[in-house]
Amino acid sequence: MSIYVRTAQLSDIEGMFDVRTSVMENHLSREEMRQMGITEGVVGDMIEKSLCAWVATENNKIIGFSMILPDEGCLFAAFVLPEYEGKGIGRRLVRLAEQELFQHHEIAWLETDKNSRAAKFYMQLGWGNETDLNGTDIKLEKSRGV
Repeated sequence: MSIYVRTAQLSDIEGMFDVRTSVMENHLSREEMRQMGITEGVVGDMIEKSLCAWVATENNKIIGFSMILPDEGCLFAAFVLPEYEGKGIGRRLVRLAEQELFQHHEIAWLETDKNSRAAKFYMQLGWGNETDLNGTDIKLEKSRGV
């Protein structure tokens, strides 16, 4: 298995959306994302504007991605195709996102479902300072150097 991780390009957007809509936990359809303002055009504008997204590929197929909101210091997304989970890909993608966030922010943050596998994953990577947002979601933070 030769998996490569690199900065996302405009040509990766379709594959990123395919990965995002393939997950079982925290699933969103393209229509649900569109209603939230997350469209191919918006993601493309973000990729053109700043270093904000990374993709993992195998045989030129997008199998995972991470994305940040650089101005806000937020880890916005990290997703891997279900059949590639548990292989360290998400960890690599999050590490790249963190490196970029910590170049500009002392503390990075993210939001996730408090009962999700993602919450446990992020906590294993050193994210903490848990804040309850609405009884379902939590905000986690990570400081530079952790």
